[in-house]
Amino acid sequence: MSQLQRTLSFKATYAIVVGSVIGSGVFMKPAVMAGQLGSAWLLILVWIVAGLITLFGALSNAEAAAMFPETGGQYVFFQKMYGEGFAFVYGWSAFAVFNTAGNASIAYVCAQYTEYFVQLPRFSQAIEQSLHIPIPLIGVIYPLENIGVKSLTIFLVVLFTAINYFSVRYGSGLQRILTALKVLAIVLVVLGILFSGKGDWTNLQSTTVTELNWLTAFMAAMAGAFWAYDGWNNITFIAGEVREPQRHIPKSLLFGLLTCISIYVLINLAFVYVLPLSAMTQSSFVASDAGKIALGTIGGGLIALLVILSTLGTTNANILSTARVTFALGKASDRLNWVGKVQPQYQTPGNALWLNAGWSILLIFSGSFDMLTDMLIFVSWFFYGMSALGIIRLRRTMPDAARPYRVWAYPWPTILFVVFTAVFLVATLYTDIRLYQEGKSHLINAAFGMLIAGLGIPLYFISRKQR
Repeated sequence: MSQLQRTLSFKATYAIVVGSVIGSGVFMKPAVMAGQLGSAWLLILVWIVAGLITLFGALSNAEAAAMFPETGGQYVFFQKMYGEGFAFVYGWSAFAVFNTAGNASIAYVCAQYTEYFVQLPRFSQAIEQSLHIPIPLIGVIYPLENIGVKSLTIFLVVLFTAINYFSVRYGSGLQRILTALKVLAIVLVVLGILFSGKGDWTNLQSTTVTELNWLTAFMAAMAGAFWAYDGWNNITFIAGEVREPQRHIPKSLLFGLLTCISIYVLINLAFVYVLPLSAMTQSSFVASDAGKIALGTIGGGLIALLVILSTLGTTNANILSTARVTFALGKASDRLNWVGKVQPQYQTPGNALWLNAGWSILLIFSGSFDMLTDMLIFVSWFFYGMSALGIIRLRRTMPDAARPYRVWAYPWPTILFVVFTAVFLVATLYTDIRLYQEGKSHLINAAFGMLIAGLGIPLYFISRKQR
């Protein structure tokens, strides 16, 4: 019988963590975050705090990954923590919302940055708005909006799905190359900006007027930073294909996320060094604008190429790993068992890969980058919080189980992560509703994500009845 093989080394897992995390967020979100916060120092602080909170959550999940090193990651954890019903809702949500939307949004940014070099075609505003789909109490989506960017996005999703369909080794090998090139390019460009002499460190003191109170602003900016740090849990999805997973998964999460925090802080320092906060908030391509100031016209192009390279690597890492959750969901379901089948010739979760690709394409037509990221962040962080809470539950329900890795300073990092997640979710939902009521958003993104995720509840009971 065909099954997935343990072929991934520590180098591959480290590359997947860094490659999954460093994508588009740090290049796309700083301008929005700067406008929300109104302070350059607060902008740097948010990246540090969000990184540490993410690290606490990742290391909490690493304990479960070491206990249950199986393909499917959090889907398997939730089976042990809360039972089949909760795991099913998670698996559905991963497929319907945050995994596929994450793949779509990263590829979308890659396509978007190609417009720095070539203008992609799009319909007139009248045609774009001629086809609209209203969702009661949620908002409106416009499938024909920005059709050129969406078409290139779809091509990228199909391309990387095909690569990972034919070989895990090809996909992981490509990931190591893309991650190495990405990190090297980022370090060289950041050092080039910081030592260009074209900036001013007094920009760190710059401020702008913001309409949000400090708590709302901080939480809204944290959502952007969390998007940039998202993807760390991808390594748990492929635990069943990692050699020595009890050792390599916690190690890759620790060193991978510390690498990401350091790089993100350096990137934002470079942006602030050459761009006063008022200029940053008005920038559509903040990374390219910073590069242009520091390195001349060629600098803007180099940064745009860097973003494209970065998002290519993240798209590949996400497509490789997230299909494993859909695969695990299929294996556990009588009705969807074809999704959980291994492609016999290539030893890959072929059906799950193509199913994820198909749904990602539908989500690409549904909206823009910001809508996709805001929707997936809310839903994914609910499950992040529940997985950390589940670590506490497992300590009580399975006290004698082997734990090759234990959370450092338990339970305080885990409790801090759970409490912060709860505050973040409430603040995000409140902000989304407020922006919708004020006409600043045509969609309550968090509510849209919850609506799609909530469909998993009746689907679970239907599947039980059929069994």
